[in-house]
Amino acid sequence: MTTTANVTTETSPGFSPLQAASRDHLWMHFSRMAPLQERPARVIDHAEGVYLYDDKGQKILDGLSGLFVVQAGHGREELAAAAAEQAKKLAFFPNWGMTTEPVIRLAERLAHEAPGTLNRVFFTSGGGEAVESAWKVAKQYFKLTGKPMKHKVISRMSAYHGTTQGALAITGLPAMKQAFEPLTPGGFRAANTDFYRAPEHGDDPVAFGLWAANRIEEAILQEGPDTVAAVVLEPVQNSGGCFTPPPGYFQRVREICDTYDVLLVSDEVICAFGRHGTTFACEKFGYEPDIITCAKGMSSGYGPIGAMIANERVMAPFLEGKNFFPHGYTFGGHPVSAAISLVNLDIFEREGLNQRVLDNEGALGSTLGKLLDLPIVGDVRGDGYFWGIELVKDKASKQTFDAAEREFLIKQYLPDALMDNGLYCRPDDRVNPVIQVAPPLISGQAEFDEMEQILRKTLEDVSALL
Repeated sequence: MTTTANVTTETSPGFSPLQAASRDHLWMHFSRMAPLQERPARVIDHAEGVYLYDDKGQKILDGLSGLFVVQAGHGREELAAAAAEQAKKLAFFPNWGMTTEPVIRLAERLAHEAPGTLNRVFFTSGGGEAVESAWKVAKQYFKLTGKPMKHKVISRMSAYHGTTQGALAITGLPAMKQAFEPLTPGGFRAANTDFYRAPEHGDDPVAFGLWAANRIEEAILQEGPDTVAAVVLEPVQNSGGCFTPPPGYFQRVREICDTYDVLLVSDEVICAFGRHGTTFACEKFGYEPDIITCAKGMSSGYGPIGAMIANERVMAPFLEGKNFFPHGYTFGGHPVSAAISLVNLDIFEREGLNQRVLDNEGALGSTLGKLLDLPIVGDVRGDGYFWGIELVKDKASKQTFDAAEREFLIKQYLPDALMDNGLYCRPDDRVNPVIQVAPPLISGQAEFDEMEQILRKTLEDVSALL
């Protein structure tokens, strides 16, 4: 037993003192806590490049960039130095009516990188706050422009957009919302772009894309165009395992939004900053939104930061008279995180990380595609450095696993087995069972091969058990 002030930690067999402290005091995110009372949590001690090292010394390939975050890789001394330098000069000042130089410089840089007239940058602490801000600004925008009934949001089935009450209402995952009902009213759903499970469209992705986009129009008409403020879509949908946009999909969505005077929000919390080979993924997929939400890769995870970037149309009424946006966060536009992000974007330019992704995305996809020879692998899909591997019980029929099998496969077996075999990635069954892979942008063929080999061994092992 160890005691500090009024806190007592009970040591027990199999737990190091640090693991015991974690068990007794740390409430982890998105984690079942009961098993962690009996089984020690793995502690990641340090990282370098594309590798993590736990406190037992095991070397683990980071196949998820932390959480779609560490674009430039781990252990970047110049990013740590940027944080220290800014902290020494000015560690904190709020972004309320006054501001700081790194925040101004970062806003200017993001505006330069964003398409069209998306010139106005509202900083947040992270991605969920950016989505929350986008919905709030959309509602107020229409109130200020004489359309006060426009307040609803259309998003896609099974999409994830954050955990705050507003962002959760935009999220399309019922199981994630049930514990927190009633949520902010106004969130409605349309079809996603899961082409793997769209047999009625055969092998025609263009027809499927048009069908999926038209479901958004259908939702707007169902709710009434005079009540819908925004459509919120990820360029590549995360939840469900990397649903990519079919050709022409976003162009049709843009047309629909223009027809009914609805703001198009590109939720790029995961997809921005090189994940798909461009600073903002909307550029790659050929559409210009009214608002971009982003976070994660902006600082490569070396400091918490997010942003909502709006175009001049959205900003215009807020520049009139006494109008203002009554919304903000203490740490939104933190000077240390902004300073880190500026240096991170310098690394992107100097090392050509966006182009590196474009040059290597085909190799990553084809390497992971080798797994399709396994009976348990039904589909491998993705774009850039963001890929999903869908697991199936029967490949011919695309039959998925039942609840007990999913529990064993995704919750009990794969997370530990993959880590024990030397790979950190993401088994996920919020929709159908998938493994998500999103390596740091500095990764290349050697890392792709290592991921494929570890995935192959782990999936062969679990197939034998199933």
